[in-house]
Amino acid sequence: MAATKLASLAKSSAVMTAGTLVSRILGFVKAMLLATAIGVTVGGAADAFDIANKVPNNLYMLLAGGVLNAVLVPQIVRATRRTDGGRDFTNRLLTLTVTLLFAVTVVATLCAPLLVRLYSTSAWSPEQTALAVAFAYWCLPQIFFYGLYTMLGQVLNAKSSFGPYMWAPVLNNVVSIAGLLVFIAVFGTGQQGEHAVGTWDAGKIALLAGSATLGVMCQALVLIWPLKRIGFTYRPTFGFRGFGLSTAGRVAGWTFAAVLVGQLGYIVTSQVASTASSTTGEPSASNAAYSLAYLMFMLPHSLVAVSLATALFTSLSTYAADDDVDSVRSSLALGTRLVGLVNVFATVAFIALAGPAAMVIGGGSQEQARSIAPVIVTMVIGLVPFSANYLLQRVFYAYEDARTPFWIQVPQVVLTAAGVLAAGFLLPKPLIVAGIGLAMSCGYLLACFLSAVLLRRRIGHLGTGQILLAHAKFAVAGGLSCAAGFGLLRWAGPEAWDGRLPALLTVAWIGLAMLGLYLAVCWVLRVSELRAALETVRRVLKR
Repeated sequence: MAATKLASLAKSSAVMTAGTLVSRILGFVKAMLLATAIGVTVGGAADAFDIANKVPNNLYMLLAGGVLNAVLVPQIVRATRRTDGGRDFTNRLLTLTVTLLFAVTVVATLCAPLLVRLYSTSAWSPEQTALAVAFAYWCLPQIFFYGLYTMLGQVLNAKSSFGPYMWAPVLNNVVSIAGLLVFIAVFGTGQQGEHAVGTWDAGKIALLAGSATLGVMCQALVLIWPLKRIGFTYRPTFGFRGFGLSTAGRVAGWTFAAVLVGQLGYIVTSQVASTASSTTGEPSASNAAYSLAYLMFMLPHSLVAVSLATALFTSLSTYAADDDVDSVRSSLALGTRLVGLVNVFATVAFIALAGPAAMVIGGGSQEQARSIAPVIVTMVIGLVPFSANYLLQRVFYAYEDARTPFWIQVPQVVLTAAGVLAAGFLLPKPLIVAGIGLAMSCGYLLACFLSAVLLRRRIGHLGTGQILLAHAKFAVAGGLSCAAGFGLLRWAGPEAWDGRLPALLTVAWIGLAMLGLYLAVCWVLRVSELRAALETVRRVLKR
């Protein structure tokens, strides 16, 4: 039974994982080029652009992202059982969403100065704040296109067309990379502070921030073609009362409240991280370094947890609508174990190779890479509970329950914010963002525990014994692999990762050695998820 479900999941998520992998690789290339263009760890233009480019992401997540992800798929799955296949309901839901997205984007763009001040710190100079505001005017229209991308993608997912949603960000990264290459060719690099705050004019700002927004626009609009291929035709339909949208509105309201609480916590994180920005030119991990570390943290989560959760969400919504609790429970348990298998290795690999990995993405000197490495380590500690909680939340949403995730979010954010503030007050400036990463990991662990306890009350047992046993085996294999990674890196010496190319080669060969040992130990420990996965791969290759 498990092998059959695994084969089904593999088939559904393979294309998504491939698209996500290509997108993430290009995302790392984009991050490397951005670091080359304007730097990473030294305060100034890098932090100004980082804040401006994160504001639309954060506002989108606050006002639409979590709401769309929680609402659209379950609602569309249930609507397909209507006589018209849910077409009228879907058109009205999309019309309402597009209207709200457009209004929010216009208001947010007009409020760019206020938003920049909200996410930055008063310690910034007036010139740095003005530069961030100029970037924000170019970046804030991304809110609408991020929302459009998510909305169209979730319609595709509800129709079991998963690939385009995961491949569309590839186009975004290609466009952004092209913009960065043109920027470097025209204006040069910023590794030695050439692009100080006072050197930015309208042309430089428009090229850097405009190409970032153009990429998001292309990411959204490219989904129109696959929607037409599956026969979906959207017609704007107004009139939102009396058509069954009340449940969607209730779920959206609770989801919005949960994301609002999360964003309030992030404002604290952003402001505390801004205080770590160096004003003397010394390497110091601040907002830009936080974003780079978070990019690495999200790589394994996006490759495995998001792909599996996307493939599972449609079936989970169907099982929940049919009140098939056994199928919900078994699908969740299998998904959690598979994600854990990958994430435990990713955790130990990033811990052992944090320095070289930071060098590959951030460039610069080893001193700069070492200032980023602790952020990567403390952040990645929370990867396993973060992804597990992501899957648990999808079960609540499949049951149209967004209230419980909200009440889980509240203590998580309180704990994280308290840890972030403590890091800002108690730690020296170079370690503040590393302390933020540790606070985030503690928050993820608390949220995962609360989600598991509350979900168990709803659907009975979760297969917790099997999940914990599997993760114990993963931990043994991961511990041995991590020790081997540290030993190999010490044997290679610092000169083995002095520069981006040597660091990339070092990460590659040590990472492969760690992976081989990890898989070998898992095989000896009879990890059933690994054996089932290898059997699935063998069958695919045989066909």
